[in-house]
Amino acid sequence: MPNFKKLDIWIKSMNIVTEIYQITNTFPSCERFGLVSQMQRSAVSIPTNIAEGSAKTSNKDFARFLEMSSGSAFELETEMIVSYNLKYIDTIIYENLLTGISEIQKMIYGFKNKLE
Repeated sequence: MPNFKKLDIWIKSMNIVTEIYQITNTFPSCERFGLVSQMQRSAVSIPTNIAEGSAKTSNKDFARFLEMSSGSAFELETEMIVSYNLKYIDTIIYENLLTGISEIQKMIYGFKNKLE
């Protein structure tokens, strides 16, 4: 069983969580129970599912949790697009975060394929 805290994919996704919390704290208060909550939950779900999956006894089970993590990453990407379209975030932050999310999506895909 790997130590999830040593996995690059977990470390990078934790960095995204921190960035998402920081930027969503600047969103309008009317979004507190909407987009802010949703983005924070989907961001946290990425490393959480990686951690939970690493505790499973089979690669098949771990891969299933990586699928959930991947779904959360794509959900977060969509919420980033909405945030950008609503002008809650500027272009540089948007592009940097999307690059990071895309990298995590690719890492999850590669890791999942390696397990199967």
